[in-house]
Amino acid sequence: MVRQKKRSRKFLGSRSHGKGNAKNRRGKGNKGGWGRAGMHKHRFTYITAREPDFFGVHGFSSLRKKKMKTVNLYQIEQMAISGKLEKRDGKDYFEFEGKVLGTGTITKPVVVKAAAFSEGAAEKISKAGGSASTFESESGKA
Repeated sequence: MVRQKKRSRKFLGSRSHGKGNAKNRRGKGNKGGWGRAGMHKHRFTYITAREPDFFGVHGFSSLRKKKMKTVNLYQIEQMAISGKLEKRDGKDYFEFEGKVLGTGTITKPVVVKAAAFSEGAAEKISKAGGSASTFESESGKA
């Protein structure tokens, strides 16, 4: 049979119970997780019952989602002027796996093939005498 532990009579009659001045240990840091502190340990049933979305990350973000690369019209114009574009049938040809945006102007007739176009970019390319086509429209014809 296990002997009962002797009762501690160490702090009987003591005002501070060995905790220093009577004013010590009064703040939130000494309350054992009152308020928002200690939600995993002290207030877990309250949180799970009344605030089920308190813990964890919520929502979904696709891992497959990728940002599309972009190029502006003024960049295509600069490449056409400097002669960096491929020549086919007397016209400059530019192929890009991304979206062509309409910032800037284009004066040379350039045949542009890209994944997507903004409305302004397609209009400006056609006004300059070029053409804008997507990869999907090309594969749909074949």
